[in-house]
Amino acid sequence: MKRSGNPGAEVTNSSVAGPDCCGGLGNIDFRQADFCVMTRLLGYVDPLDPSFVAAVITITFNPLYWNVVARWEHKTRKLSRAFGSPYLACYSLSVTILLLNFLRSHCFTQAMLSQPRMESLDTPAAYSLGLALLGLGVVLVLSSFFALGFAGTFLGDYFGILKEARVTVFPFNILDNPMYWGSTANYLGWAIIPAPAGAVGSEARQPHGPAPDGAGGPHLHSGSPIRRALHR
Repeated sequence: MKRSGNPGAEVTNSSVAGPDCCGGLGNIDFRQADFCVMTRLLGYVDPLDPSFVAAVITITFNPLYWNVVARWEHKTRKLSRAFGSPYLACYSLSVTILLLNFLRSHCFTQAMLSQPRMESLDTPAAYSLGLALLGLGVVLVLSSFFALGFAGTFLGDYFGILKEARVTVFPFNILDNPMYWGSTANYLGWAIIPAPAGAVGSEARQPHGPAPDGAGGPHLHSGSPIRRALHR
């Protein structure tokens, strides 16, 4: 509630006192908005592509799956009782995690092959950056695996399989979650490096230059109707 500057004025509710300093969202003419940034983004990412959707689903689902299952096991011990041993239960979970990771890698590869590719990535510098990220990712993942061991890598602590002391050797002495960072670096490097010539779907990743009509966006040789419509 607020009172106007006139001492004799009655009290009015601030929620109905009138528009704010910007005039309110109702006074914005969205027809005048510049969607060029979104248009260019949709020129390089097709969110309706089935391969892209599958990649997003697997990338999101995998860590959710193993964290939920591991926490459930830690609270109930039902997997350990079902398999008769915490080690067998842990190894069984690790098999499903590995299979899901193979599926994720496959979906990610298909998405990279089917999506358009930025012309700026087809340079020696980008290729070198991709290789460097892949190398860094491999080092972090492998060193984490050797430091933790098989059971430690695949959530053995949730099954009661504990080490004698906390792991503090490389790379855990420089990062809290080196395996996650390593996997991220691997996928980022993988996305930057050009698809091999002749790979199925690699023609969809050809670099796209400025549109001939001067729109400033990339060519859309194929893609969803939404993307084509935005470039008209």
